Amino acid sequence: MSERIFNYFPLLSTNQKEKLAQLKQIYDGWNRMINVISRKDMDNFFVNHVLHSLAIAKVITFLPGTSILDAGTGGGFPGIPLAIMFPDSEFTLIDSIEKKIKVVKSVANELALKNVIPVRKRVEDEKNRYHFVISRAVTEFPGFVSITVKNIDKTGINSLKNGILYLKGGDLTVELAQFRNRVIVWNIKDFFDEPFFETKKIVYLPV
Repeated sequence: MSERIFNYFPLLSTNQKEKLAQLKQIYDGWNRMINVISRKDMDNFFVNHVLHSLAIAKVITFLPGTSILDAGTGGGFPGIPLAIMFPDSEFTLIDSIEKKIKVVKSVANELALKNVIPVRKRVEDEKNRYHFVISRAVTEFPGFVSITVKNIDKTGINSLKNGILYLKGGDLTVELAQFRNRVIVWNIKDFFDEPFFETKKIVYLPV
């Protein structure tokens, strides 16, 4: 199943391919102890979690030295796959639930991801600033912006201006109404062929 990912990202190194391919086995092991990912989702792990996370890599190539906050990372998505994709960028993965951060720490250690910093913390309490804040549909977009805009650094180094990159599906018309002149929305189905992505989007809000 990981071959699907390699087809979409043909320039991955052998090391990156090996780490991405190991993810399901690692999460299978954790799922037997802690229900980190729903059982039905594990059947489509590489598409629903890994490839979905990597959609962000279709709209930006994080330059070395980029700092990224994965706010409300859960079991490590989208942060872990993106940390594999961009080993020279630094990813801080925060979540308020101890068991989820325990999983993130273990995955990062097992894969020797030196660019992952797992932190147990509420997003509201995070004070540090980053080039980008990323997340996967932890709440409605306006609410997410209100608690994370404080964490965006003013000085950027990438082709995209610093801001928020948010993965979410469905009709976002109402959620994005107040940002309509500021956001850029990409349809993930334009990057990946799988039916899962039919209504999935990347929302980018420059700050």
